[in-house]
Amino acid sequence: MAKFRTVAMTALIAVAATGTIARHAAIAKQAHGNHAPAAPAPVALPKSVALLDSYPATRKAPGVVAVIGLSHSTVVHSAGALAFDTGSPAADGDTLWRVYSMTKPITGMAAMMLIEDGKLKLDDPISKYIPAFKNMTVLVDGTKDLTAVPAKNQITVRHLLTHTAGLGYTIVTKGPLLNAYNEAGITPFSSTVQAEKDLRKVRPATLQAFAEKVATLPLIAEPGTKWSYSVGLDVMGAVIEKVSGMPFDTFLQTRIFTPLKMNSTYFTVPAGDAKRLVTGYAFLGDNPLPLDAGATSVYLSPPSFPYGGAGLVMSANDYDRFLHMLLNGGMLDGVRVMKAETVALGMSDLLPKGVIYPGAVAATGGTTSTQGFGAGGSVALVDTPGGPGKGTYGWGGAAGTIAWVDPKHKVRATVMVNYLPGDRWPLRPDFTKALYADLAR
Repeated sequence: MAKFRTVAMTALIAVAATGTIARHAAIAKQAHGNHAPAAPAPVALPKSVALLDSYPATRKAPGVVAVIGLSHSTVVHSAGALAFDTGSPAADGDTLWRVYSMTKPITGMAAMMLIEDGKLKLDDPISKYIPAFKNMTVLVDGTKDLTAVPAKNQITVRHLLTHTAGLGYTIVTKGPLLNAYNEAGITPFSSTVQAEKDLRKVRPATLQAFAEKVATLPLIAEPGTKWSYSVGLDVMGAVIEKVSGMPFDTFLQTRIFTPLKMNSTYFTVPAGDAKRLVTGYAFLGDNPLPLDAGATSVYLSPPSFPYGGAGLVMSANDYDRFLHMLLNGGMLDGVRVMKAETVALGMSDLLPKGVIYPGAVAATGGTTSTQGFGAGGSVALVDTPGGPGKGTYGWGGAAGTIAWVDPKHKVRATVMVNYLPGDRWPLRPDFTKALYADLAR
């Protein structure tokens, strides 16, 4: 990162809250089709707007976009631009963002669709579909070496969806197992062109080969006994591929993206849409350093395979369509993609008995232990006073993106920024607090 020069601060002018909301009401209607009201009344969200506007104004991010879905209206608010460079285009609801781990709930709901189809069961052992997982081993002392003993339990679909399979993740795993993951190329994540080029030297070339390589490595814990952030949703993509009989990305396109008209959602961004892709930044202290410019982004080239845990680039409008479908119980604009009971199951606490979700960094699922875990996202087990209600489901991404559905209050929210680390600024807790304070007015 030190090789990058600090970019000059762009002179960003904050737009008045009322004007912005009114301007973007039309955008929301166009983007969302007939599920947006014909003439939505302006919704005043002063605290939320002030917080969002402060990000480009104080150089926390070059731009930010939020889509807030309420009972009878959709508000799109944007501020700033796609990059700190002078003259960079303004951000809006159709700007493209790296959502990283916000891919996980989409993969999770794809698995729920196969459960609804009767082709998959929550407690199926995944060795039924990928035999390499039949005889897993568990580390004796992962801080010392890779000595392992045979696992007592089989990894199941439930375990993959809830990060309780005992699998590792290079962003959190430590010690000898981390080294083993790196050497085996268990790195389903892209940040820059050069990093991707280096990772491809050892990363398996296909999704199935990736899953089979994961199966050769020891587990950090007995399956079904501990929550630990993992590549579980990437392996889930391989299971979906096997069970559905079609490539994982084709399944998502066929069953989710096309019927929901999520037309700005990609594993590979078309060259013609590069102008809509923001620059990804990394903060060195208070200095934002450009990591991945939209015009030359790693996402303009196909990945080794579709990363079900961190691979998507999409617009805020598109992610809101996915959330709106969930809030509607599986249907949007008259098109049903899931049964209501399937959505409810996927958004419920699916953790194995006795396992507790300990919380994750604020940029992803929050730090509270009053949450469970569903299909790829955290689930609120209790009401938060002045905040999200019991049953709120969602997740965030490594680059600061956040999204959730609150069925109790009929609220959905997506906020897009792109900087690493995602918790450099307290966007998730601050925006959650601001939004619910606005809604209480």
